[in-house]
Amino acid sequence: MSELAPQTPDPALTLAAPPKWRERGMSLAIFVILLGTWWAITNLGSVPAYVIPKPQDVARWLWVGFTVPLNHPTSLWYHTGVTMWEAFLGFVIGSVLGIVMGFGLARWATAERVLYPYVVAFQALPKVAIAPLFVVWFGFGIEGKVLIVVIITFFPLLVNSIAGYHAVEPERIDLARVCNASEFQTFWHIILPSAAPFIFAGLHMAAVISLLGAIVGEFVGARAGLGLLLLQYNNSMQMGGVFAILIILGALGFILNYAMQKLEARLSY
Repeated sequence: MSELAPQTPDPALTLAAPPKWRERGMSLAIFVILLGTWWAITNLGSVPAYVIPKPQDVARWLWVGFTVPLNHPTSLWYHTGVTMWEAFLGFVIGSVLGIVMGFGLARWATAERVLYPYVVAFQALPKVAIAPLFVVWFGFGIEGKVLIVVIITFFPLLVNSIAGYHAVEPERIDLARVCNASEFQTFWHIILPSAAPFIFAGLHMAAVISLLGAIVGEFVGARAGLGLLLLQYNNSMQMGGVFAILIILGALGFILNYAMQKLEARLSY
């Protein structure tokens, strides 16, 4: 038996993406540069603390906020949990409503032409302007904040679901009907997988802006939450606390986006 001839590597494989450790190293280097620039400006320059606080002061705010008991009025664990719960409930409800209504409007063209202009007009309303109405209607409880998040996250899923439905090739749907596939089978095996990239694109956006909706609601009226703390610290010119809350919100946005990426990778087929 002759020996197997050595196989030449595929040229396409030689153009592989850089290793993950290199990308992570670049991200870490950018973080170090930004942190070093921040430290130099605030410690070596003449920037007052009420304009930009020092990194060590912000770190102190984070340490104290996450180490005090949960029942303390400045506990960052408690306020972060309140904001995340509001954002999560609103995100789930708004996403489900957006996907269901999006597929429904795309399925019935007449309904899409009749109702879509009203949806766009409602989406154009500034949420900061209508948020005080929710305080009047629902008080300072969680309901008003969740409703704001629902309104903010609803539209991206509605638009992307409609786009995903229309992106399906009509020939595939006709073939399924010729094969006597039911409406549910056609939707589950053809329409939904084809529209999944559009839906996940909307979910990525909605997951991040759900935090924005919760913060807007807490600005208007709330008993707890990161938005309430942010407003209090800003009014009292405690810039260290303000920057600490902003860092937490940035980290939460990154975590939510990362979670959606993992969910998309797991459900993609």
